[in-house]
Amino acid sequence: MGVLTSDGGGIAAVARFMWQSGSAIGSIPPMRKLLFVLLTFATAISAADLPSKKYLDLATIKTMVAAAEAEAKKQNVQVTICVVDDSGNLLFLEKADGASLNTIQFAQKKARHAAAYGAPSKDGADYIKKGSVEALSFPDFFPNQGGLPIKVDGHTIGGIAASGAKSEIDEAISQAALDAAFKK
Repeated sequence: MGVLTSDGGGIAAVARFMWQSGSAIGSIPPMRKLLFVLLTFATAISAADLPSKKYLDLATIKTMVAAAEAEAKKQNVQVTICVVDDSGNLLFLEKADGASLNTIQFAQKKARHAAAYGAPSKDGADYIKKGSVEALSFPDFFPNQGGLPIKVDGHTIGGIAASGAKSEIDEAISQAALDAAFKK
C-alpha cells in the first residue's frame, strides 16, 4: 500500500493504491455514466446555440412553380422553370413541351446567378452593358434577365428563374412565383 503525500509523487501513489486495491475497476461504470451525462449536457447546450437557417421546403417550391406555370400560360409562352437553393444546388427543374433545349441551361444559370449574388440576373446584364466585361469571369455570373433571388428576412435562401420567352416575360414569370409564395 502506498502512502499519500502532498509532494509530486502523491498522484502516482493514489493511482497505485487504487489499482492494487481493485477499486479502480469498480469505478469504471460510474465514470462512464458521469461522462455520458456530461457529454449529453454539453451537446444540449451547444445545439441550443446553433443558428437556425431558413430553407425552401417542398410545399413552397410547389406553390412557386404552380404560380410560374400559371403566369407562363397567361403569357402564352413555353418556358423552363428552375429553382435552386442558396448554394445553387438544383431543387426543381421543369421544361415545357414547347421550350427549346437550351432553356434548361439558361434557366439554371439565371437561378444560380440570383442565388449566388442575391440579386436579379438582370443586374448582371446591366453590369455588362456598362462595359464591365471582367464580370464574365465571376463564378455563377450570368448576364441575362429572368432569374430572381428568393429572400426571407433579408437573407437569400435560393433563386428562381424562367427561360424561353423574352427576358422581361421570363422575369415576370419568376416574379409571379415569388408573389405567390410570399403573398405580395
